[in-house]
Amino acid sequence: MGGQYRITGDKYPRMRRPRRRGRLVLLVAASVAALGMVGWGTLQLIDVFTGGDKASAAGTRPGCPAGASPSPSAARAAALPEPRKITVNVLNATTRAGLAQKTADELKKRGFRIGEVGNATEEYDKRVKGAGVLLGPATALDTALPVLGTQLPAAERRTDAARKGAAVDLIIGDGFKRLATTADADKALTALTAPRPEPSDKGC
Repeated sequence: MGGQYRITGDKYPRMRRPRRRGRLVLLVAASVAALGMVGWGTLQLIDVFTGGDKASAAGTRPGCPAGASPSPSAARAAALPEPRKITVNVLNATTRAGLAQKTADELKKRGFRIGEVGNATEEYDKRVKGAGVLLGPATALDTALPVLGTQLPAAERRTDAARKGAAVDLIIGDGFKRLATTADADKALTALTAPRPEPSDKGC
């Protein structure tokens, strides 16, 4: 351009676009939020797989009460007595002579303590049609009777609330043939005394 509007010198004015600071701030905020979410998610995953510091210290999984009680099956298994701590009275309710002594001798070999050996009382004499009856005090229902029952699974189990003492009776009935084999009895006893895991909705 000429005249009074002629531009001189080697520098020219440049046109700059207005800076969009609002968009830049939004991008920075979104990036920070995304990084925060990733970090939080990572911590949650670590807590799930490790069980959390509090759960680890308590020895339980998250959501489970600290110091939880043993499962009912484990407590029941611990309460079962060993055969050597069970006194068994072997009583014959049949007309077959010598059956009580023979059965008592076999139970003794298997570790049971033998008490009285003889004929059944009038209440049961010649009145037991099945393999036998296991009779004991009320406290024996979940203790001694199940253990003795491994030796004669077909026997009926009964309790007498008025009965005193811890001894139990094995009353031999007309249907009795023999005790369970030693192998089967041992297998049943192992299964009886082994604690079983209890299902839990919380996975405790």
